[in-house]
Amino acid sequence: MKLRVLIIDDHTLFRQGLEELLALRNLDVVGATGTGHKGMAMARNLHPDIILLDLRMPVMGGLSILRQLGSHDFGVPIAILTTSNDKEDLVSALRGGAKGYLLKDMAPDALVAAIENIVAGETVVAPELAPILATAVRNDYSDSDSRTRLSRLTSRETDIISLLAEGQSNKLIAYNLGISEGTVKLHVKAVLRKLGVHSRVEAAVLAVENGMRARPAPMR
Repeated sequence: MKLRVLIIDDHTLFRQGLEELLALRNLDVVGATGTGHKGMAMARNLHPDIILLDLRMPVMGGLSILRQLGSHDFGVPIAILTTSNDKEDLVSALRGGAKGYLLKDMAPDALVAAIENIVAGETVVAPELAPILATAVRNDYSDSDSRTRLSRLTSRETDIISLLAEGQSNKLIAYNLGISEGTVKLHVKAVLRKLGVHSRVEAAVLAVENGMRARPAPMR
C-alpha cells in the first residue's frame, strides 16, 4: 500500500518537482498546496500518512501550522522540509512536535527513506544537523543534570533509550525487547517526560552523550 503524502510549501516549482519525485518512487501525493490555511483543511480531510511542511511561508509559517495541528491532537506525523539549518529553527520544530527535520537538498532516495522511517514511528533529523542538535541539547543540560535525569529511568526505560540512541523504530524496539509496540510507546512517553525533552531525537542525543549506546540483549 502506497504511503499517502500531503505537501505544504509555497514555492510552486519545488512543490511540483517534489510531487513528481515522490510519485516516481511509488508514494501517493494526495494533496499539495502553498498556503497554511488550505494545508490544514486538507490535512484534516485527506487523512495523509505524513505531512511535508515548509518552514518559511507567508501569512502562516510552518511552526504556526505545526502548533495548530498539534493542539488538536492531529495524530499524523509532520516533517519539516526546509533549507534552514539554523539551530533555533531545528529545536523549535522538534519541540513543536515535528517528527522530522529534513533539508531540501537531500538526495531523493534519502528523503524517501526518511519519510518511510518517520511513518514507521521514528523521529528523523537530517544527518548533517546532528552536531547542531547535540550542541543545543548540551547547552540545555549540564553533564551532571543529564546524568541525574537519566538515573531516574527504570531498567526497562534504560533499555528503551539505549535502542532509541541506535535510531531504532518503535516496531524494532518492540521486537528486540519482546514486548508490544504499544508498550514501547508508553515507555517512550515516560522517558521523554522524565528527561524533560520533547522528542525522541533529543532523548537519543542525551543517551549518546552519556555513553548509553550498548544494545541490551534481546529478551526472546
